[in-house]
Amino acid sequence: MSSPTEWPLWEVFVRSRRGLSHTHAGSLHAPDAEMALRNARDLYTRRSEGVSLWVVPSTAITASSPDERDPFFEPSADKPYRHPTFYEIPEGVQHL
Repeated sequence: MSSPTEWPLWEVFVRSRRGLSHTHAGSLHAPDAEMALRNARDLYTRRSEGVSLWVVPSTAITASSPDERDPFFEPSADKPYRHPTFYEIPEGVQHL
C-alpha cells in the first residue's frame, strides 16, 4: 500500500444543519472516496456538528485566479437588476 503522503488530496465540505449550505471545512489525504468520507466524518464532525458531508478530489476543483479578478467579474457590474436594491419590495411581503 502507498504511504499517506502519496494519497490524493480531498476537499471536505460539511453541512452543519438541515437547510444550510455545505461549507469548506478542510482537506485530507485518503486512498479512495470511501476512506475520505470516513476520515472526514471522524475529523470534521466529532461533536455531531454535521448532517451531511461531501468529499471532492482536489484535482476536480477548478478555481478562478485572484490576479484576474477584475476582468473575470467585471461583466456582472453592468447588470444592476441582479442586485436586490433594483427591485421595490411590496409592503405585504414579510420574508424575502
